[in-house]
Parts: sequence; structure tokens; C-alpha cells
Amino acid sequence: MKIKLLQITAALILLPAIIFASGKKIEIGVDEQLGKYIPLNLTFKDETGNDVILKNLFTRPTVFAFVYYRCPGICTPLMTSVTDVVNKSDLKPAKDYNIITLSMDELEKPDIAADKKRNYMKLLQSNFPDSAWHFLTGDSASIHKLSDAIGFYFKREGKDFIHSGALIFINKDGKICRYLFPGYTDKGGFRILPFDFKMAITETSQGKIMPTIANVLQFCFSYDPEGKTYVLNLTRIFGAGIVLLAAVFIVFVTKRQKKDLKKR
Repeated sequence: MKIKLLQITAALILLPAIIFASGKKIEIGVDEQLGKYIPLNLTFKDETGNDVILKNLFTRPTVFAFVYYRCPGICTPLMTSVTDVVNKSDLKPAKDYNIITLSMDELEKPDIAADKKRNYMKLLQSNFPDSAWHFLTGDSASIHKLSDAIGFYFKREGKDFIHSGALIFINKDGKICRYLFPGYTDKGGFRILPFDFKMAITETSQGKIMPTIANVLQFCFSYDPEGKTYVLNLTRIFGAGIVLLAAVFIVFVTKRQKKDLKKR
């Protein structure tokens, strides 16, 4: 009886801490939706201007990225890093995986997507199949339905967008299995390790869900729209600390009470 009472008391202490730590829905960034499914019935336009349904594109593990093709910031180095790791990988595109990039800008049309595809295909090895990488555009409603399902949040600012950079690995059934946040270096831009790329695709093909260690950084840092930079989020860190301490408290009290009952 005492054990249950202590557990309930600890839970009441823990609940406000969880609410305090979780905070409100993020405005810009990535809120991982591991294990959830994307709406495969959505229709977009490919780089040729043809309508394509997502379920017809997700025939194998897919590396997905939200970009916009006129982006003056991280989109170009992100896509360049994809071409680099593809050239280094021993996996076979169009057999082991596909790649899809979708513009978050509803104003961009298939002509600019086609231009981007031509540029990036030149960076790939000659044996890379044209059908293995789709450059999509779409209307605002479809774009936001997909971005909400993936947990990718961005904000328009004039002609540009404030957004993060990530690769999302989705299996052929539309299940989100992995998020990969490329490392960044001042000299080389974004970098994706071939091992991480291969493991992400292999695990996605098996339907395995893998949490992202790098997401700790996103948890500790939040975007400041006014300063246009990432700042240390002390509120979240403090809240997470309370949650951790409360959890430790529950475990400690429970074990101690069990020992006391055994002694009686």
C-alpha cells in the first residue's frame, strides 16, 4: 500500500515536470515522427510536369528531403552531400533505395525542378539511374500535409524560408524509420558518412525504427526567428533535468520499499 502511495505521489510530481519540459509545438525545425506513416495518397508533380502519387514512388526504402530549389542557404550543400555519399556508397540506387526531394515552396514549378535535377545528375556517377531520384513540386495543401506527417516545420520569410536540413528514411509502406542530420564543417559543407547512410537504408528496408542521437542538439537548441540563429534552450534543459530526477526518485523509492517489505 505504501509503495503504491509513493508511486502515485511521485507520478503527481513528475507530471508537471513532463508538461513543463515538453513545451509547445515547435515552429521551425524537426519533430521526429518515428514509426508513423506518411499519407501515400498525396499527388505531386515530378520534374517532367507529370502528376505522381507518392505510393507509386515509394517502392523501396526512400531517402526523402524537404528543400526549395532557389534556396540560397543549406539546401544546395545538403543535396550536394547526398550526391557525394551516393557516389561513395556500395548500395545500388533504384534497387536498394530511391531519393526524393520535394520543394517546400508551392510557387516553384517543374521547370526549376528539372533544372536542378540536370545539375545534380552531373555530379553523380554515370551508372546512376535517372528514375532513382525524383525532384518534386506541389501545391501548398499537399506540401503541408506531408510536412506535418513527417514533423518538418518551416516558415516563409519573404521569398525565402527559415528551415532546418535533414534526411528522412521512409520504407515502402510509408513508415518513417530514421532521421539523419548531416554534420557540417566550414570547409566541406555538409557531410554524410557512408556507414550512416548504408545503415539507415538497411534498417529502413527491414522496417526498423532507429532514434536519432543528434536530436539531443535540437532539443537543447531552439531557433530564434528575430536573431535568425539557434540559441541554447535552458528551459527545456531544466525541465528535462526535473523529469530525469523524478524518474530516478521513483525507481529509488520503489526498490527501497520492496527491500523493507522483504525484511519484515
